[in-house]
Amino acid sequence: MKKLFLIALALSMLHEVAAADSSCPSLVITGHPSYPPVAWGSDSEIVGAAPEMVANIARTLGVKEVTSRNFGSWEQAQAAAKNGEADIIFGIYKNDERMKWLDYVEPAFMMDPVSVVVRRGEGFAYAKWDDLKGRKGVTNTGESFGNKFDSFMASSLMVARTQGVEKAFEALMDKSAEYLIIGLYPGKIKAKQLGDAAKVEFLPQEIDSFGMYVAFSKKSKCNALKARFAESIKKEVAEGRIKPLLDAAQKRAEQ
Repeated sequence: MKKLFLIALALSMLHEVAAADSSCPSLVITGHPSYPPVAWGSDSEIVGAAPEMVANIARTLGVKEVTSRNFGSWEQAQAAAKNGEADIIFGIYKNDERMKWLDYVEPAFMMDPVSVVVRRGEGFAYAKWDDLKGRKGVTNTGESFGNKFDSFMASSLMVARTQGVEKAFEALMDKSAEYLIIGLYPGKIKAKQLGDAAKVEFLPQEIDSFGMYVAFSKKSKCNALKARFAESIKKEVAEGRIKPLLDAAQKRAEQ
């Protein structure tokens, strides 16, 4: 009986791979062009830990051609997923608005702490979101920090948006803003790349920590792969494969 079950399971898996091969021969994947080590732009591609994970899973599921595409900005990457130009977007937080046009793959493949960055020596007491009130902040266009903080930021804070992470750092350094909101990992790498690492500090209390997801465009022809992607990501997380990908990607990003 057990042998028959295993044979049936193997045949089922082969059938699903074959189905993927016929219904989804190719995938266009995209992500944030300035979010190392999770993802960053390299010419026309998005590289990093997340695209490597997604491409490996897709090929295992029988997708013959996986194209990583850099759409130029995080805002444009989301637009590409929304209109179906990209099949998959990775390294994206979940919120109600995005769920209208994305099918999220559960579980999140990692948790991403979001920090408050200030000019070195110009820090302020920050223990809760209310402590940001009355101060000028900045963040990148297209960033979301979950439903609760997005709502709080819109109603209670003065946070400007810039076209690109580099310009957000510029706004902080030229004193157009008192603080910058950015993910801890990309923030530290980007500060180092810009030569600002010694000029800024990351406040010890984080805004929050958010799940980072892989999501299919609701207009993608490949949505049937969502369940198998979920199984694969769950296995990647359970077996501890994400951290080595992030560590290797961080070394590449810092070169």
